[in-house]
Amino acid sequence: MTRKTPEIIVIGAGLAGAEAAWQAAKAGCSVRLFEMRPGKSTPAHRTPHFGELVCSNSFGSRLPDRATGMLKAEMEMMGSIVVECAEAHSVPAGGALAVDRNAYGRALTDRVSQHPRIEVCYEEMKTVPRDAVVVVCSGPLTSESLAHDIQSITGHDYLYFYDALSPIVEADSLNMDICFRASRHDKGDGPGDYLNCPLNQDEYVALVDALKSAERIELKDFEQEADCFFEGCLPIEVIASRGEDALAYGPMRPVGLTDPRTGRWPHAAVQLRQDNAAGSLFNLVGFQTNIKWGEQERILRMIPGLERAEFIRFGQMHRNTFINSPSLLARTMELNKHPGLFFAGQIVGVEGYMGNAASGLLAGQNAARHVLGEPLRELPRETMLGALLWYITHAEPDHFQPMKANFGIMPPLEPHVRNKRERYQAYAQRGHHALRSLLQTDLVAEN
Repeated sequence: MTRKTPEIIVIGAGLAGAEAAWQAAKAGCSVRLFEMRPGKSTPAHRTPHFGELVCSNSFGSRLPDRATGMLKAEMEMMGSIVVECAEAHSVPAGGALAVDRNAYGRALTDRVSQHPRIEVCYEEMKTVPRDAVVVVCSGPLTSESLAHDIQSITGHDYLYFYDALSPIVEADSLNMDICFRASRHDKGDGPGDYLNCPLNQDEYVALVDALKSAERIELKDFEQEADCFFEGCLPIEVIASRGEDALAYGPMRPVGLTDPRTGRWPHAAVQLRQDNAAGSLFNLVGFQTNIKWGEQERILRMIPGLERAEFIRFGQMHRNTFINSPSLLARTMELNKHPGLFFAGQIVGVEGYMGNAASGLLAGQNAARHVLGEPLRELPRETMLGALLWYITHAEPDHFQPMKANFGIMPPLEPHVRNKRERYQAYAQRGHHALRSLLQTDLVAEN
């Protein structure tokens, strides 16, 4: 007897995949969940459990006026199985949601695999099925064969294999008495595209010395394979170690940048590129690094103009696989030119445990909606998940880098709230009301 093609296939049982499978099954669809572990593992995984936490046991803050806390509250409202299992196996961690990794992993695996509408297939999926509704949640260490097939679908220019992330700062934390806006060799016809932090010789030498002596994060063996990539995109501390003038002739070259305070080019300059449409975030151009995060904060604040910088993300370099979501993906998690094909998790450029699971939640719900003939759901930008998905689908494609949940990507409040704590609380309240209104509207429509 020929087996009927399953309604939904989910590839990968990480945080995003486990959540996607659960949501699709909860909506009434049959699901086949493919997971290559434990038959074929990755260098980062240690257990056969679904949703394995490979770096830390913390999902981030529980507090509603923190970005991950706001995202967690939204996931609870939408019925997240990952959050449910995490809460059931939490351990004391102050205001954070931390878990007993083994107990949480076993619970998530049991709950998902025992769902009557989910069939778990422990085998590697080497290609994306073309005759079914599919959610691809294969993660940052997607197997080579599956990655090649994804490339054939998305185009070879839209799949990346290694991350080189530059730090990102909040615009309103910059010292604009020092930073100046200009592109190289501006002719005075208008503001430039970059913010620039000028350094004199003494400031530059002090920064180079700090970079050379900074404590670094050790790369894992499988990340060392990226040597040829790193040569074209080297960590700043490696460039600094090649000679005192290396940075001044590299990512910190001051050529064509006239400091309005002096009328001259500075000895060196750090350029910041606008990172979102609202202009609330800027990334440090060419400042990818393996320096430990505490050290990064101390050293980067040595740069004039960044003395009180608030960092949304620190620089890092690690092996990753992700698609160019701004060119390929809709806010529904569906590939623009391939109806019925959804992507979620780190492969779409979402960072952080909670963000990965949340993207899988929406992808699973929308895969079910596709099967059931219902309109796909787009979350309001006022929600944290809605803002995150707006960011990854509307960022500048040529400079797209993964992003985690943060308040810098939220639409501005009207009127603006100056006090940061009150502003974050207002973001959370606004997002809660927006999501509750959407869910109530959907419930009325379904009934």
